[in-house]
Amino acid sequence: MADRVPIQIKRLPHGHGLELPAYATEGAAGMDVLAAENMILRPGIPHAVATGFAVGIPDGYEIQVRPRSGLALKHGITVPNTPGTVDSDYRGEVKVILINHSQDNFQIQRGDRIAQLIVSPVTLAEWEEVTELPETERGKGGFGSTGGYASL
Repeated sequence: MADRVPIQIKRLPHGHGLELPAYATEGAAGMDVLAAENMILRPGIPHAVATGFAVGIPDGYEIQVRPRSGLALKHGITVPNTPGTVDSDYRGEVKVILINHSQDNFQIQRGDRIAQLIVSPVTLAEWEEVTELPETERGKGGFGSTGGYASL
């Protein structure tokens, strides 16, 4: 069984009556998060969808916001900044940035599952400035340099 991280959650007035983010199955990595508003997501126009809650994430963790695969496959609805990040020091409402990649308007109803939330540990970097980097087999080879598609 995976470790559990206690995270404080505060319902905002427009979030009352909605279920809190929850794991749909025992093996789910992400918690389903619900919309706290009704809206029409128009093609190509991103919108920050309200969730009706704010969180207190412990230091050393973040919450990642990821798309729901069914919405992406069936309707072209995704999170454009995937994964979105909710930092441990943020205390405002968690919102989910969605974009509609289809040609049709998409209706979001209050209570619809719109994204997944993943709790993840954070590793902080410490820069070590050098004048030369160690050599590797790849070297400075960039996009497509390791092979793959012949057309690259």
